[in-house]
Amino acid sequence: MSLSLESSESDISGVSVARLGSGIGARVDGVRLGGDLDADTVAKVRATLLAHKVIFFRGQQHLDDAGQLAFGSLLGEPTLAHPTVRGRQNLNVLPIDSDYGKANSWHTDVTFVDRVPAISILRAITLPTYGGTTVWANTVTAYETLPPSLKALVDQLWAVHTNAYDYAANIDELRIGGVDVKTEEYRKEFVSDLYETEHPVVRVHPETGERALLLGHFVKRLIGLSSTESQAVFNLLQARVTRLENTVRWDWQDGDVAIWDNRATQHYAVADYDDQPRRLHRITLAGDVPVSVDGTPSVIRQGDASHYSSL
Repeated sequence: MSLSLESSESDISGVSVARLGSGIGARVDGVRLGGDLDADTVAKVRATLLAHKVIFFRGQQHLDDAGQLAFGSLLGEPTLAHPTVRGRQNLNVLPIDSDYGKANSWHTDVTFVDRVPAISILRAITLPTYGGTTVWANTVTAYETLPPSLKALVDQLWAVHTNAYDYAANIDELRIGGVDVKTEEYRKEFVSDLYETEHPVVRVHPETGERALLLGHFVKRLIGLSSTESQAVFNLLQARVTRLENTVRWDWQDGDVAIWDNRATQHYAVADYDDQPRRLHRITLAGDVPVSVDGTPSVIRQGDASHYSSL
């Protein structure tokens, strides 16, 4: 039994889907995440993810890192925590920790390598008493709603993505009393190996066949344009991605898990919680090399990510 976009009532197994917006986002109820989920429920979760781009689960306090990883393994092959940043306690789990910086910049995960992750799974660990929400945007509808003239342009565009342009290099380095040592250490680790990859600005989703804009803060420049032109076109397209009507915002609670299709979304962690601690654990599932509308795959310019995930 598949879950439709309009589903809001429980199916025969007790699984229900509550749509959160017209373009993106749904809450899935009646599922206890873990490595013991049956194949039918896993298929329903995946189908719902492909339809809604990001899905949310409440009440998953039973999960630990091992359970999160076991569940993720039912959806795909887990990658290492990150191409350059080591998992602090688990090789496959990346702590998203406010002590090391805040991801308050629009991005798709790890686009600086050729093998962009397919799916990300994020679990709440420590939450602030206020703020700390996360926003996701649908990069498929951002493309689909472009006027034909802009589609004709972006279908031919390519961009250079690099980890040297990550948010950690540009924000949240200064705190009261000077440089934040943990943030500086994280930034150095993040760029300890440099990666550059040429990706098509429009990629074809390998499962749905949809076209999506592949941009975000790892973009260094658009190929074939001057720096001024590149920035202007980038800003124009990013503004289309992040229109409020194209987003969903999630207010985290203890026990929450978010899963998003990294091939069809960007996200932004809102840094509105002052100096309160905020920590979530992320695993990513291996993806493939993006392909342009004419079938051309992405091209590595620098760095070998074969240790990060297989193809």
